[in-house]
Amino acid sequence: MRFHKAGTEIITISVILFLIINLVSIYLFKYWSVIIFILTLALLAFILWFFRNPKRFIKANNNEIVAPVDGKVVVVKEVYEKEFLKTSCIQISIFMSPLNVHVCRYPVSGEVIYTKYHPGKFLVAWHEKSSELNERTTVVVQNECNQQILFRQIAGAMARRIVLYPKIGDTAVAGNDYGFIKFGSRLDVFLPLGTDILVKVGDKIPNGGEKIIARLK
Repeated sequence: MRFHKAGTEIITISVILFLIINLVSIYLFKYWSVIIFILTLALLAFILWFFRNPKRFIKANNNEIVAPVDGKVVVVKEVYEKEFLKTSCIQISIFMSPLNVHVCRYPVSGEVIYTKYHPGKFLVAWHEKSSELNERTTVVVQNECNQQILFRQIAGAMARRIVLYPKIGDTAVAGNDYGFIKFGSRLDVFLPLGTDILVKVGDKIPNGGEKIIARLK
């Protein structure tokens, strides 16, 4: 199993604590050591599972938008994007539970022309206002047809850390890793009006980076 680099520190600390706690428990709590071992092993297994980074095989054309994360589609609607695009767009929002892979992937190829981190609240990620009020990041990629696609990592009630790697001028490749959100969150994608949307509210996406969710015109 591959692990995401965003989890390196917490995985290392968790393994060390797991070893220390169980060595101490064997010495001090001989009869309870088995229960302590099972509980700590379950917690360690969850942490390793959460930071998994499975390989995905991307086959997207230049006009196709890939799902940036695994999860459930919770929003598909027309909105006015006021931070950067300043125009009406189609918003697709995907909610990630703590059990989903939390690697964030570029939904489209092109040049990164904007990035920004916004401090904020920690409302539940499916809350309608979380896109504007929660801690979040915004990235905009301009494709070869000069279309601008904006996408936004949004922290949830459990998520307390957003990891974002791209800088202005970077080359984005659809399906490649661009960040990570720790412990339950949401990702919004804003697409031009007229885009063919291939998902609907309630759809589950088990394969972010591979699943095609829209086609640009």
